[in-house]
Amino acid sequence: MKFNSLDAKMRVYETAQDYCVLPEMYMIARIDGRGFTRLTKEVHQFEKPFDEKFRNLMIETVKHLMNCGFNIIYGYTQSDEISLLFHPNENLFGRKTRKYISVLAGEASAKFSSIFGDVGAFDCRISELPNKRLVEDYFRWRSEDAHRNALNAYCYWQLRKDNHSRNQASSKIKGMSIAAKNELLFQYGINFNNLPAWQKRGIGFYWKNIKKEGFNPKTNEYVFADKRVLYTDLELPMREEYNKFIFDFLEQEPLSSSIFITK
Repeated sequence: MKFNSLDAKMRVYETAQDYCVLPEMYMIARIDGRGFTRLTKEVHQFEKPFDEKFRNLMIETVKHLMNCGFNIIYGYTQSDEISLLFHPNENLFGRKTRKYISVLAGEASAKFSSIFGDVGAFDCRISELPNKRLVEDYFRWRSEDAHRNALNAYCYWQLRKDNHSRNQASSKIKGMSIAAKNELLFQYGINFNNLPAWQKRGIGFYWKNIKKEGFNPKTNEYVFADKRVLYTDLELPMREEYNKFIFDFLEQEPLSSSIFITK
């Protein structure tokens, strides 16, 4: 059998499960760390419950993903997960989900591992959302999850520092109301409301236009030009204000400049 015939025959099996996202559907990729509990608590001793060095690793990973060839208009990270919102007209790889899943998981794993100095692997899944309201709900969901996880983590690690075992600390906060957890932290001198916003709400990434000064050698003068900046937001709003933030963001016309700067 000639190679072209063999190639056509075998590619049928390789592409039999190909699925393409329908046009104009909103796509969100959620990229999750695989085995990161062991990686960050046993193999490497990061500060608990939050570590700025780990936060910065995740920030750099998101920046890389938003600059690696996809048309991503909003990024978000909390804990060891990343969410990426694609432009509705994104058409890379013919919108084949297997390509988005494999490439994004690979890019995230490679970038994180290269700057971390150890292997950090990520998996990926794609959500397909038909309207802006569901996009709002998705990011509100991840924001609320960040808030819940932060409150639980602070309670758990304060109890551990107070000589509670793993089981004792987990059992004590299980079933506790939000008010009771806040009161528990207050007893240790911690006002949860005053903790850094990025720990409670996650971190957002989006493109902004700024005026950048440059020198024009032809005219021998300084000029200003529009540049597209990837902005890192450590002070995201919460609850209904975050819904409005996402809604207003989706109402804006995504920028089309191909000049990228990170901030």
